[in-house]
Amino acid sequence: MSRAPVVRDFSRTLAAPGLSVIAEVKRRSPSAGDLAVALDPSDQARRYAAGGAAAISVLTEPHYFGGSLEDLATVRGATDLPVLRKDFMLNEAQIWESRAAGADAVLLIAAVLDGRQLPMMLEAVAAASMTALVEVHDEAEAERAVAAGALVVGVNNRDLRSFVTDLAEAERLSGPLASVAVRVAESGVRTVADAARMAAAGYDAVLVGEALVRSKDPARLIRAFRGHP
Repeated sequence: MSRAPVVRDFSRTLAAPGLSVIAEVKRRSPSAGDLAVALDPSDQARRYAAGGAAAISVLTEPHYFGGSLEDLATVRGATDLPVLRKDFMLNEAQIWESRAAGADAVLLIAAVLDGRQLPMMLEAVAAASMTALVEVHDEAEAERAVAAGALVVGVNNRDLRSFVTDLAEAERLSGPLASVAVRVAESGVRTVADAARMAAAGYDAVLVGEALVRSKDPARLIRAFRGHP
């Protein structure tokens, strides 16, 4: 890993005072279809940085989201912000692949990692000097994330079966995640009111993709989410 870029501190950035925004580079999704197929990752990243984003999430899954590791490397080179690799991480080799590509953090989805796999993947992330954002959808997954020692936990407000989003999910799970160092609300944040609602529920950050890639002025929208219109 001597050739890998120096790791940027994803968790400390999100823990800064106020509501942090993880801005996502996202070309398409299974629920919304094509969002921004011709998106320029470097230009989008710079616009996110100009708006005060705390970190940038990059979809690298090619088939459903139109992403790639090349997009991640491009974003990494465009700003000084920490970069999250958002993909289906199933084994330790992908952790080290992410590190080599320049990721500072990776997404671990509790729904696809069982009680034995999640702690092992968290150990691998720590060994790679990165941060894991552990995504949960219900109380049982939240309990597993806390028991495994996750420091950064995200609640996905989107039901993965129906694709329906409901911000009440994050509100409902805020209590069970009270001991977690950094809490992130994912999916369904489209307006300033949505962001304020997640902040009021105790979340340190929101992860926003669709609203930002559809916006003509994502920097301004990020500032508004952060309370600086």
